[in-house]
Amino acid sequence: MSDAAPIHDPAELTRFIETRYHARHREQLPPLAAMAEKVEDIHFGDDHVPEGLSTVLRRMIGEMEVHMKKEELILFPAIRKGGGPGIETPIAVMRADHEDHATEVAEIRRLTGQLTLPEGACGTWTALYAGLDEFITDLEEHMRLENDVLFPQFEPGIASHG
Repeated sequence: MSDAAPIHDPAELTRFIETRYHARHREQLPPLAAMAEKVEDIHFGDDHVPEGLSTVLRRMIGEMEVHMKKEELILFPAIRKGGGPGIETPIAVMRADHEDHATEVAEIRRLTGQLTLPEGACGTWTALYAGLDEFITDLEEHMRLENDVLFPQFEPGIASHG
């Protein structure tokens, strides 16, 4: 599948989001959490260590899994059927979850000094920050597609920004 989102077909867009973003987040987060834990343990006491990062990432694994399941089992099937009365409620819940994810991303950026590696960072630390940069980029684009392109098509009075 190309990386171009099918923004004018809501049903196809939900499938794209699931295969491009949901599957990818499930691959990204567990190894990132493990690397963060390793960096925190090995470099404990270093002024630059992102202390608490593994906790944030492990929390995100659980929160995002619940969020993605709600989309996959409830919201996206409803969208594929054309929406309908009451769809604004699960969309509002997803938007609130996205705000929580953005707060977690801000915390990751704070803990990592905006993903700035300390001088002489080890390979794991370097791979962790590169992986976090990719994850954050993916997550922010995923949320933008849903918030600005997909959801407005099903919210009365909100024009799509696609």
